[in-house]
Amino acid sequence: MARWQPDPSFYPSPRMAQKAPPETLAYVAAFDPDRTRPDEIAVVDLDPASPAYATIVGRVPMPNVGDELHHFGWNACSSCLCPNAPHPHVERRYLVVPGLRSSRIHILDTKPDPRAPEIVRVVEPEELAERADYSRPHTVHCGPDGIYVTALANGKGEAPGGIFLMDHESFAPLGRWEIDRGPQTLAYDAWWHLGHDTMVTSEWGLPATFENGLIPEVLLGGRYGHKLHFWDLYKRKHLQELDFGAEHQLVFELRPAHDPTKAYGFVNCVVSLKDLSSSIWTWYRDGARWAARKIITIPAEPTDPAHLPDLLKGFGAVPPLVTDIDLSLDDRFLYVSCWGTGELRQYDVSDPHDPKLTGSVRLGGIAARTPHPGAGREFLTGGPQMVEISRDGRRIYFTNSLYGAIDKQFYHRGFDGWMVKLDAGPNGGLDLDERFFLEWPQGHLPHQIRLQGGDCSSDSYCFP
Repeated sequence: MARWQPDPSFYPSPRMAQKAPPETLAYVAAFDPDRTRPDEIAVVDLDPASPAYATIVGRVPMPNVGDELHHFGWNACSSCLCPNAPHPHVERRYLVVPGLRSSRIHILDTKPDPRAPEIVRVVEPEELAERADYSRPHTVHCGPDGIYVTALANGKGEAPGGIFLMDHESFAPLGRWEIDRGPQTLAYDAWWHLGHDTMVTSEWGLPATFENGLIPEVLLGGRYGHKLHFWDLYKRKHLQELDFGAEHQLVFELRPAHDPTKAYGFVNCVVSLKDLSSSIWTWYRDGARWAARKIITIPAEPTDPAHLPDLLKGFGAVPPLVTDIDLSLDDRFLYVSCWGTGELRQYDVSDPHDPKLTGSVRLGGIAARTPHPGAGREFLTGGPQMVEISRDGRRIYFTNSLYGAIDKQFYHRGFDGWMVKLDAGPNGGLDLDERFFLEWPQGHLPHQIRLQGGDCSSDSYCFP
């Protein structure tokens, strides 16, 4: 008699997931910053034994132009094995790929041929607005009970942004997630502590304040997001707001501990209006409430104004602009992308309140433009941006593009896309893989990376 079996890429605990087979493919969202040709999902060969290693082996163009593919995710992951999950036999098969600018959501099936995914459904912006009253879908997370998607604006492109759910099988938007949103109006990322029935959300800004680039008056006026919000995950009600203060602009990527018994996580603040530094904060339980404290400050680097864009000339310094972070599955190492200075940092966060810097690699940067030894070029534009970690924690991949209009604001001397790989030692330390420099084809820029079979920022677990 045939029996249903869980997807072999699902693991009940992060410890077991660390023993998974190495990834051999990556899916990378690539967009045309000029919006004249379709964006695409590129398939990159990650197998060191393959003759096609570090090259694009498949490309799936979107059916329209101007989507601005940004963050995307899987339809299902290891949280489907949670005790309360109604879908334990769903497959990690489909990529849910939103267009941040178009509000269109593409569903790609990777199963028939992982190197040539097929678009099997497109959710148009009108359907999303009608069913959920949201637009500008930003981040996709697969949960025990559905697909969660954050949206930066309501159906009219205005406040409030928030979260909506999609069905695992039909991919229809089900509706707005929030029952009681309390004071929350801005949105960006969302993650959860399944073991503590808690959702956490962060903030960016409304589309009018970023779609054509960051607006200096809004930034210097402290009007971008600077808060964390905590919710009852199952009652869908706002519980608590933590305000970092208007000085701390752009509170972005949420990385909770993977171990479901641990009630803490990390978030990055892109820039301080006081001194252009970036910071990393830990949120944690403090009695019956949540609290947060700054654990890392990365200073701006003094620089000749001749090397700076107009936006920064008056400051005479390059801000680190920490725009992404990622946490290894064992909750030991936190990776920090300093997109402005061109540095990827590795911290040992075994003690989440006392991080230790254990590794650093420099590539690109607004002023330095540090080259890669495998690139055969004198300089690189862009810097470490979207970062992804293999499940065993030994391989780190990253791309260099943040957002089309913002790339041009900060990298005023031109911008070319690339993707690279680092090797991480078991006890810390980083080395460039000189064989892995993927110069992105002209006309597109690479952003989010997803690894076949799962990675460190796409799965949550119910068992320690």
